[in-house]
Amino acid sequence: MKRSFIPVCLLIGLGLGLSSSYAQEKSVKQVPAKPTTATSGKVLFAQYCAVCHGPDAKGKGPAADALKTPPGDLTQLKMHNGGKFPEKAVMDTFRGSGNVKAHGSQDMPVWGPIFSGMSSSPNLGQDRVHALLQFLEDIQAK
Repeated sequence: MKRSFIPVCLLIGLGLGLSSSYAQEKSVKQVPAKPTTATSGKVLFAQYCAVCHGPDAKGKGPAADALKTPPGDLTQLKMHNGGKFPEKAVMDTFRGSGNVKAHGSQDMPVWGPIFSGMSSSPNLGQDRVHALLQFLEDIQAK
């Protein structure tokens, strides 16, 4: 399994001021994505997405407050798209070609290439992206 050195946003800690003249500042440190053997969308989400989007995908992960643009509630994608899950838009976001304002600076890692780089099989990377896509579709609010 190849090691991916593409940065992944993970909350490392809170920077606290030593006196009242310093404001509390939260920061996100970028670290390499750890390789995985997971192929389940639920497990992939927990390993790579929950830090920002939260374990329930509602945008309240431990790193959310440190981001310039708060992560969205991924359980509402279908509701915000006329009752249809926006599969193409989600795939475009995974590939880095999506037009998501919050992802304009690439604060969110581009998971398609990251997952493909974790394996000598490009098909495995695609399988992981599709599993994650299916997981997101499955958790949409009713």
